[in-house]
Amino acid sequence: MSKIVLATVLAAFPVTTVAAQELNEADIKRLALEAILEKPEILIEALSILQERENVALAEAQTDALSELRDDFEQNAPIFGNLDGSVTLVEFFDYNCGYCRRAAPEVKAVLEASKDVRIIYREFPILGPGSEVAARASLAARNQGKYQQFHEAMMALNGQAVEASVMKIAGDVGLDLEVLKTDMQSDSVSDHIAASLRFAEALGITGTPTFVLGDEIIPGVIERGTLLEKIAELVPE
Repeated sequence: MSKIVLATVLAAFPVTTVAAQELNEADIKRLALEAILEKPEILIEALSILQERENVALAEAQTDALSELRDDFEQNAPIFGNLDGSVTLVEFFDYNCGYCRRAAPEVKAVLEASKDVRIIYREFPILGPGSEVAARASLAARNQGKYQQFHEAMMALNGQAVEASVMKIAGDVGLDLEVLKTDMQSDSVSDHIAASLRFAEALGITGTPTFVLGDEIIPGVIERGTLLEKIAELVPE
């Protein structure tokens, strides 16, 4: 039983100072158990306090990590929108993520509507081997100047991203498949994916899509209107 739970439980059933000094660990645990049985709601209160403290600690850790990593997100990464924009949006995504596909038109609409934002794409293939194949192909497509076309086609895919579907889309957007397959194994591609995994771990990102905007980490799909409002708040006056 954690110290927070014990403290909350015993606070509900205080004992005298003298009596408390005579209690050993076994006595304290026994009293705590008796208190929980008599007032089960105090256990919920204790767990709530514990969860709140964990959330605060996570938020502080994320803030510290963001401060350290902010300038690293763009290294070896595709960047679109206004490259000189005053606001940077970072997206961690996986091509096999249905929510990422839902978010794609929202992100595209934001890039078209705002001239103040640039987006950094962080390929974050966490949903299986097909996801990594897709991420590698997407990053390799940069060498042929077709990252954005391939990215949008993959986000519009109706079905799983596996090697066959990835290569079909690559051919459809005009990529040289033999060159692509070679480039998919390059150090640059591997380094990008490894960096994305490292960034995600440091920031506590475990799912896709996840957006980083200013000092905020935003998990899940976010509508274009909400995103544009958040961007407007960050634009220097």
